[in-house]
Amino acid sequence: MIHELSARLRAEVDKVVIGQHNVVDVMLAATVVGGHVLLEGPPGVAKTLTANAFAQALGLSFRRVQFTPDMLPSDITGTVTLIASATGNELGFRKGPVFTNVLLADEINRTPPKTQSALLEAMQEAQVTVDGVGHVLPSPFVVIATQNPIEYEGTYPLPEAQLDRFFAKVDVGYPSEIDEARVLRLAHSGLAPATLRDVAVVTNAEELLGARRAVDEVTVTDAIITYVAAIVRRTRELPSVSLGASPRAGVHLLSASKAIAALASRAFVIPEDVQAATPAVLRHRLLLRPEAELERYTADDALRSALASITVPR
Repeated sequence: MIHELSARLRAEVDKVVIGQHNVVDVMLAATVVGGHVLLEGPPGVAKTLTANAFAQALGLSFRRVQFTPDMLPSDITGTVTLIASATGNELGFRKGPVFTNVLLADEINRTPPKTQSALLEAMQEAQVTVDGVGHVLPSPFVVIATQNPIEYEGTYPLPEAQLDRFFAKVDVGYPSEIDEARVLRLAHSGLAPATLRDVAVVTNAEELLGARRAVDEVTVTDAIITYVAAIVRRTRELPSVSLGASPRAGVHLLSASKAIAALASRAFVIPEDVQAATPAVLRHRLLLRPEAELERYTADDALRSALASITVPR
């Protein structure tokens, strides 16, 4: 089921954005299992457009928030204010943009930590609390955050506690030469893609729930569970890493492995699924030592080292 849904989503997103199949699959897996995605890449690689087309193809409500240094937490969650009614003005809760199915937090590292933290409760509990009153968010609720890895002036790096709440981090790079030529062949109205309005809805809430059940029913053996735990624990022992992956990361890695198996129309997880899921699920959860960063050692390098040092179950 989820394999067919992925194919339909790719076809619709391809009307607007070329060559982002991996991004679409990760966002679909996150939506199905109830996670959130961090997209990192240089300007102009269609991170925002991909998220918009993805939400439109799913038939979900979509809101975009451009994060800025002067933004307040209430600009995200909403606030208690005077609202006009039939009986006159009275205090009421005015919902913020977080009340949607897909929230695009554009350039999330442009806003101070106080505002970044406004998303913590929403991402973890699917609700926000304002003036001591909890407000439940729509279901499904997915945060797709973007950040630019090039510019650091005027930015506020996400704290480790918030990074750990992202199901996956995808590095969105430049397209291949063939794909870039295909982008230029797409229909445009001025500078805007003329085909965004042509993206059709290809699923519904019932099918998404069915996809979640399909992922939940994927079989995981004790050997695979031990393998996942070994990878997570190994990241804490690497000499290049000062902070390794958390137990939450292990839960996310197992869920991602099950989603990859379901995308491949398999009813069980194999070690290759775990290996394929490891970079996206763990790269943003590792804090490298300064000396490793000076040598241009990356989190992906550390993860390759961790995977190479663990016996693969057969």
